[in-house]
Amino acid sequence: MSSAWAWMLISLMAHTGWGAYPVLARYLQTVSHIPSMALLATANIVALAVLIPFVYRHLDLRQLRSPILWGLAVIVVLRAITNLLAARYTHAIYVQLITLMTPLLVALMSAGLFRDKLPPYTLPAIAFSLLGSLLMITGDLGAGELTLVMGLHDWIGIGLAGISTFCLASYMLLVPRIMRQSVPGETVLVVQLSALLVASLMISLVMGEDWGHFASLGVSDWALFLAFALFVQLGANLGQIASLRNLGAPLVSSTMAWRLVSTLMIAALLLGERLTSLWQILGAALVLATITTYLWRQRSIG
Repeated sequence: MSSAWAWMLISLMAHTGWGAYPVLARYLQTVSHIPSMALLATANIVALAVLIPFVYRHLDLRQLRSPILWGLAVIVVLRAITNLLAARYTHAIYVQLITLMTPLLVALMSAGLFRDKLPPYTLPAIAFSLLGSLLMITGDLGAGELTLVMGLHDWIGIGLAGISTFCLASYMLLVPRIMRQSVPGETVLVVQLSALLVASLMISLVMGEDWGHFASLGVSDWALFLAFALFVQLGANLGQIASLRNLGAPLVSSTMAWRLVSTLMIAALLLGERLTSLWQILGAALVLATITTYLWRQRSIG
């Protein structure tokens, strides 16, 4: 296997991890009943405990003075908290669906904030993505009913997912500025995980969350928690950083639609959430085709 294909496989594994994120987050909060902020704090404790022994020698404390780095950390904290809570309130598939709109939002924000030229086909891609999304949310997952009626929790979850996607788009706009300061990816990841740990721990303590739920977890719950901490929080982050370094952002992002496929498969397995109507299946296919075509088109233009 050539090195390029090996890095592409790592990139797909990272996308699989991010696709699993809303499913595992929803399961651990709604089935295992782990409090939201306690879940985020403990997952980051595990991720940092595994990561730091391998990277501490490469950390340069002087780089921690970068205001952009800490601005990035704040955005990561907002992104993680809203993404986690979104999965608590609505279906994992809906959360991932909105996340897939990130490249389109990045293009719009870049054009609006930095006066960059809007990439070709952005507006048609937005229109087709919104149409596909509308088709997907016209039915209750698992029931197969065609209706636009959604519960209050669904709308809260979708709103939180929208805020999370805006934070992710902002993150992607800031990352190139961080890289121009020659800050290693490992340093960025340690700062992000540390900021998430401190923020989620403080919020959990202020809210008075009951950490006693961890004592009642079964073997399967612990297995899924470790998958969330190591495969997603640590592995997906490291895989994304490594593949970005070796393949570049255009090629890595061109396979981003795989996240929805990953979410669909894992959600069906763990949560029983499936696309049960023809309209939902057509909507998913339309979103996948639109995002994939758009990203590959931008890659070929770039």
